[in-house]
Amino acid sequence: MDTAFLITAFATLFVVIDPPGLVPMFIALTQGMDADHRRRLGLRACLIAGVLLTLFGLFGESILGFIGISMSAFRIAGGILLFLTALDMLFERRTQRREGQHPDPHHDPSVFPLATPLIAGPGAIATMILLMGQSGGGWQGTLTVLGLMFAMLAVTFLFFLASPPLERLLGRTGTVVITRLLGMLLAALSVQFVIDGVRETGMV
Repeated sequence: MDTAFLITAFATLFVVIDPPGLVPMFIALTQGMDADHRRRLGLRACLIAGVLLTLFGLFGESILGFIGISMSAFRIAGGILLFLTALDMLFERRTQRREGQHPDPHHDPSVFPLATPLIAGPGAIATMILLMGQSGGGWQGTLTVLGLMFAMLAVTFLFFLASPPLERLLGRTGTVVITRLLGMLLAALSVQFVIDGVRETGMV
């Protein structure tokens, strides 16, 4: 696999899933829980998100073909969706939405809202389908993208484990700075997705 593709794929997954941005929400959803319960809940959320992203990565393009949507059209739409996510990150709307969600003590937050839509949200799902399309379609490319996705989920789980000291270390200002930096990177990557999609249509 092309090294540039591996770096771009990993960076895209990182900025879309945004592990540092999930830390405050994870802490809010697990308030009052002991460390072992928090660890099990975080692991369950990452595993569920991994299953969802794997399913969409493997079968998302087939579903698109069945309903008559070309990969280039989805690449453009996915790029626009990721650009909107980047705008949310740049102007803190994403953080405000996450902080505005209050935990419900009567249900397991590992499925909702942690696994979906916070980890495996629309942006992450679109990214998996796009990356699978860019990987070449062979088993090696497919396994590589899935491996990168599970590596990113492992990074997310490590952020969950380190969430209490990490939140104290970064503080509100540090979290905002990281979120905005990731937003800038995601905006550039999303524009590249749109450019690639337009090229595939033959318009340019």
